[in-house]
Amino acid sequence: MATLTSQPSKKSSNRGGGGSRGSTGQTVKFARRTSSGRYVSLSREDLDMSGEFSGDYMNYTVHIPPTPDNQPMDAAAAASVATKAEEQYVSNSLFTGGFNSVTRAHLMDKVIDSEVSHPQMAGSKGSSCAMPACDGKVMKDERGNGVMPCECRFKICRDCYMDALKDSGLCPGCKEPYKVDDYDDDDDVPNYSGKGGRGGALSLPGPEDSGGNMSVMKRNQNGEFDHNKWLFETTQGTYGYGNAYWPPDEDAGDGQGGGGGGMLETSDKPWRPLSRIILVPTSIISPYRLLIVTRLILLGFFLSWRVRHPNTEAVWLWLMSVTCEIWFAFSWILDQIPKIHPVNRFADLELLRDKFEAPSPSNPTGRSDLPGLDFFVSTADPEKEPPLVTANTILSILAVNYPVEKLACYISDDGGALLNFEAMAEAASFADLWVPFCRKHDIEPRNPDSYFSLKGDPTKNKKRPDFVKDRRKVKREYDEFKVRINGLPDSIRRRSEAFNAREEMKMIKHIRESGGDSMEPIKVQKATWMADGTHWPGTWAVPSRDHAKGDHAGILQVMLKPPSYSPLMGSSDDKLLDLSDVDIRLPMFVYVSREKRPGYDHNKKAGAMNALVRASAVLSNGPFILNLDCDHYIYNCNAVREGMCFMMDRGGEDICYIQFPQRFEGIDPSDRYANHNTVFFDGNMRALDGLQGPVYVGTGCMFRRFALYGFEPPRVDKFLSMDDKTSETHALNASDFDPDLDVNLLPKRFGNSTLLAQSIPIAEFFGRPVADHPAVKYGRPPGILREPRVPLDATTVAEAVSVISCWYEDKTEWGDRVGWIYGSVTEDVVTGYRMHNRGWRSVYCVTKRDAFRGSAPINLTDRLHQVLRWATGSVEIFFSRNNALLASRRLNPLQRLAYLNVGVYPFTSFFLVVYCFLPALSLLSGFFIVQSLDVTFLVLLLCMSLCLIGLAILEVKWSGVGLEEWWRNEQFWLISGTSSHLAAVVQGLLKVIAGIEISFTLTSKSGGEDADDIYADLYLVKWTSLMIPPIVIGMVNIIAMVVAFSRTVYETVPSWSKFIGGAFFSFWVLAHLYPFAKGLMGRRAKTPTIVFVWSGLIAITLSLLWVAVNPNNGQPAAVSSGFTFP
Repeated sequence: MATLTSQPSKKSSNRGGGGSRGSTGQTVKFARRTSSGRYVSLSREDLDMSGEFSGDYMNYTVHIPPTPDNQPMDAAAAASVATKAEEQYVSNSLFTGGFNSVTRAHLMDKVIDSEVSHPQMAGSKGSSCAMPACDGKVMKDERGNGVMPCECRFKICRDCYMDALKDSGLCPGCKEPYKVDDYDDDDDVPNYSGKGGRGGALSLPGPEDSGGNMSVMKRNQNGEFDHNKWLFETTQGTYGYGNAYWPPDEDAGDGQGGGGGGMLETSDKPWRPLSRIILVPTSIISPYRLLIVTRLILLGFFLSWRVRHPNTEAVWLWLMSVTCEIWFAFSWILDQIPKIHPVNRFADLELLRDKFEAPSPSNPTGRSDLPGLDFFVSTADPEKEPPLVTANTILSILAVNYPVEKLACYISDDGGALLNFEAMAEAASFADLWVPFCRKHDIEPRNPDSYFSLKGDPTKNKKRPDFVKDRRKVKREYDEFKVRINGLPDSIRRRSEAFNAREEMKMIKHIRESGGDSMEPIKVQKATWMADGTHWPGTWAVPSRDHAKGDHAGILQVMLKPPSYSPLMGSSDDKLLDLSDVDIRLPMFVYVSREKRPGYDHNKKAGAMNALVRASAVLSNGPFILNLDCDHYIYNCNAVREGMCFMMDRGGEDICYIQFPQRFEGIDPSDRYANHNTVFFDGNMRALDGLQGPVYVGTGCMFRRFALYGFEPPRVDKFLSMDDKTSETHALNASDFDPDLDVNLLPKRFGNSTLLAQSIPIAEFFGRPVADHPAVKYGRPPGILREPRVPLDATTVAEAVSVISCWYEDKTEWGDRVGWIYGSVTEDVVTGYRMHNRGWRSVYCVTKRDAFRGSAPINLTDRLHQVLRWATGSVEIFFSRNNALLASRRLNPLQRLAYLNVGVYPFTSFFLVVYCFLPALSLLSGFFIVQSLDVTFLVLLLCMSLCLIGLAILEVKWSGVGLEEWWRNEQFWLISGTSSHLAAVVQGLLKVIAGIEISFTLTSKSGGEDADDIYADLYLVKWTSLMIPPIVIGMVNIIAMVVAFSRTVYETVPSWSKFIGGAFFSFWVLAHLYPFAKGLMGRRAKTPTIVFVWSGLIAITLSLLWVAVNPNNGQPAAVSSGFTFP
């Protein structure tokens, strides 16, 4: 805890063996603001040389996160006003730093222009300090009420209080000494000594009897001494929250007989699993597997017949067709075989509550024993990703149904834009009203924009009589919130222009006073200014050195400080709503913008995610991480609980992540371009869930933090041999999981942050399932996660700034083995593959109500570019060491086929393009892919077609995909295969052969220009070179049909059977291209008439040209030159 008094407090003086902050080399520079927005600052080294300012600072030490088997304790301190002041100081400070620069904590009196009222938020309003010439705010408690450190109720701010303690220790109001001990809350601690309590309880020795390795005080969020936390440590887990043990019998003797104590049964309910697998009915899956085998056999016979019966009259046509058909068969096997074992899963939310949150004799207040969860949201460009969309996503996260004290939300702004910073501050301010409203009335969904846009009766299933009134008030506040968010760009611009003009006037005045030439042009930096009148340390509207998109310092702001440990109920006159029985606490919320400098490869989204992993490990260290794109919000507030059912269930210790399906809003009703992608999410992903688990798709995924660190899954048998007396295994070191990892080499893998390295075994231990049954061989003791989170201090936040610097990953394994993997534009698939390759498994969690919803590009051009990005990443995977052919034996064989298909599927585009031209070539040349229509060929073709239809019907039944959705997927498969996939293969080959790097454009998340039509983007035509191949394929097939028709008409003996046979396959191609043609034409009313005129003229001209080049000689067509139907 970094305490900012000049003399060590009682808390710091009793820290004994606490670690020193100097071990990481990180310093914090405390800055004072000037009226020009600059900072006059002194570092710790400077302060040691100066006595004038030394009273404002003190030495600080690192707070080492407690581990279950080594929890250091402070021997004799209680909560003081200084402790709360320190936490308030951290939450009101903007921390910046980076490479070759000190970390500064800029105290912000004002974060946004609008008023802030929630006590957890930075810049919240409060009473002014009563000291003369001081405009600071008094210290506040959890409810936002002023904290008066003296009985005379004299109002004083944190800085003045520190000065008073340093100078004389007297209160400036009553001139009496401050009684710091009066604020210790030890009297509130229940008596566990056994006197007056139940006779069987263990007696507690005093804190002063603690061992020598206790270096950090066991305190709860309010700074109170936590006897239960201390007791669990001193008894090595034999007593504590959730573990009711009888004391050992005095006459047990040598531990024989009844010695050692036993756990009390707290419930008569039988043990039940938190989740279960629901297999697909045998009546569906058995015929499905039989059809797969049957079609596989028929495919072998068909290809054998095709190879043995060439078309000697058109060998070139036969060779192309056979080559394509062999590749299609190979591609079908890769796609179909992994689908032989689809499963469904069920999570028991009621049982989760009973196990982790229900009151019990050992937990009378029903405190939650669920593990911590950190949410990651990433954004990069406020112009392409509107801040209002991101703000709504944040609001849905802050209102999720999960213990508030266990949650932390991190927003990564990779562009470092002040617009995003102030938008997030506005969202945190509005959450003060929105989150309690959602809890009070059980609102779904908890994205305010989506909720207020719902059609239907909003009062359905609402029981409270004041719902309508509350909803009306919140709706009005949300409309004002949207106005403020949408007005931020103009507000920031006007503010910056005003401050820049002021700086220019100051410069002119200075020149005149110094006798200079006032007529010379004045050069003043066009800075971007924050609401408190200081320079924004991130990207400026007019880029300059240290303030550009790729060149700015690291920024970290705790928008909402960690909540109090105990529920904080509102009041009847609280804000606009009656919140008398509603918990008004908000989860911890942190804004992060990692440092960027020229010359460094920042690795796009993967680099931003890894920066959040490190920062969150230092600040909150939740054992689980759930990442969302900025346009994906929580649609089901209980979804994270369902995911936790799988992680906390028996055997859940080897689950690396829980993948939720992606669901989208704003898609046109016909889903023209298969944006919902239901065949993949409801078909392929369910099938993979029956193997080693679904692939990671980039968003809506709950990770086990320990798996992201590059470790293998725990080997239960090995660890049980280390701790063979109980199933509740102890916390392990990193080297226990990786024998090749030397403790001294931790910096090489994870970087030089001591706090980060120390957090790894803690995250692993807290992420284990609960050992509440003998069958749970690898777990943690029940109840240990009911302990409060340690308050933040300035040193910890400064360390978090250090780990997001641009140099931190140098010469480490971040991006290679640890965290999100670098080197591919589809870093999500590679990251999931690496985990599966180490032996982890994943789970696909399909909730009854959609877990998350987001937006998808409905415009044809945007959709093609999106698919191009995915296909490009697949090509990179194929040519890298992440190719599934090089996988280890720990990867399931069928899972290997699925990952191999991920890298191979773009190459199908070459064969698909050729095959789409074959019908046209057949019509133009008069030849077919076979010399004659043999009965064997027709029977095999018919049987394979019937098997394919049967497979499609059965797959639709077990996956729940509609027939129309299946057909849309088939159409877009051909469209993307002849455009985006082909371009991806070409770009991938260029990168491998010529070293040409691949670049792609971020998919726009904005709406169309027509505000009255939510599907305006659907009809917007934006030209791209990706459209050329499908256009050529479509036109060639149309022209070939016209030419063949004209030739047949002019023949003396028309051969209509030959024309119909070739035209059928051309029509098959054109039917798949129909959505592409509609997207190319845009709105029907806007399609230029000249397009139809020229299309007709070209078709007629080409048909007449063909007749002129190949005129009919008056002889009947030879039957042997083509084919006829029998």
